[in-house]
Amino acid sequence: MIKHMSMAVALICGLHLMAGCSGNSNNSEGSLDEPIPDSTITHGPLEISEGVVNDMIQNISSPVEMANMILGSGVPFSQQMLNSSDNMKNYSTSFKRAINLGAYSADLGYINCYNKNTVVVSYLLAVKELADGINVGQFIDFAHLKSLATNSSNLDSLKQLSVTSFNDMDKYLREQKRANVSTAIVAGAWAEGIYLTCSVVEQMQKNPSADTTKLKELVSRIGEQKDIVNILKIVVHNYSLSDRNFQTLEEKINELQNVYEAVRITTEFAPPEMVEQDGMLVIVQHEISHVEITDEQVAQIIEKIKDLREFIVG
Repeated sequence: MIKHMSMAVALICGLHLMAGCSGNSNNSEGSLDEPIPDSTITHGPLEISEGVVNDMIQNISSPVEMANMILGSGVPFSQQMLNSSDNMKNYSTSFKRAINLGAYSADLGYINCYNKNTVVVSYLLAVKELADGINVGQFIDFAHLKSLATNSSNLDSLKQLSVTSFNDMDKYLREQKRANVSTAIVAGAWAEGIYLTCSVVEQMQKNPSADTTKLKELVSRIGEQKDIVNILKIVVHNYSLSDRNFQTLEEKINELQNVYEAVRITTEFAPPEMVEQDGMLVIVQHEISHVEITDEQVAQIIEKIKDLREFIVG
């Protein structure tokens, strides 16, 4: 399983925002839209240490990496798979804005992997509008991002600007005790990324001439998400104690977790190697995941992913 984030306009570096869970959102400013009445709350969300959450992040594959795998599958770009940028105007609550900020970020990763410059601007605009809607838009320089995104030769600069923007946003959210907002963004980005992967797998399964090796790789990656679902469940549950939006999100994740139970994952440690990083030699330990998953299990997982995604973008 890959344990780091890769290229990006995909403001997907929104995954890095999960570090914001180190804050305590048990206050009015950190609340989203449908808080549970105090009389029914046994205790509010607990503070999660930054170290613990950072460890969690290391186990979450970047949706941009997912998009790169999709690109390598040979399946052509399909705008129909994306959450339409026109839907942005329907997201009027803080929770919907935050979780779809993550979803649109994953869509941006997919768009940019295919270098679809004619599509990217509307999604950048959607990201900016949603970020403004949850009071973090000051960290996204839309004009500069637009300029870089429409010129494929500027991808490195675009990546750096995206990383800087989201690091600043992350720091701000932690300072403002709005870790639940970060969690919603992360959940949306992950869900959209795996939804796109599932959509491509379905297309390949129907195509007799599809690359079976690539199909197997994508199916394996879907299976690996069992670990990610378990991680998300832990964090989302913490906020479901006082927020109905997170309660519903947790219910969808629970359903997904149930169908993943039969999937078996074993990890093999490959021999370590010495590599150069930032001018220094370091030892890197590689892990290889082996996933045992049946066609029936894949179909069940895909249906639950679609259900989760519909809750997010609907």
